[in-house]
Amino acid sequence: MTPTDSLLLEAKQAILEEQHRRFQSLQTEGKWTEAMQQFQVTLGCASDLLSHSLSILEQILQERVRHKELQPPPPPNEPGPLTTS
Repeated sequence: MTPTDSLLLEAKQAILEEQHRRFQSLQTEGKWTEAMQQFQVTLGCASDLLSHSLSILEQILQERVRHKELQPPPPPNEPGPLTTS
């Protein structure tokens, strides 16, 4: 994960928290129509944050798979002592 990815995730998290705070305020004030509209905005922010997080995780997984494919295979294991049953 790059520093840019980290900053973007932090910013999206902060936006989500602010939108959620607005939703809760509207709900507390009994402004149900506005609260439901804000709820949709909050869900959109949450979806965006989760999608971006998933995208980063997929990139990390792909990088690890590529890295593993580029490494030479480990040497074969030494044979252990022979035992009889």
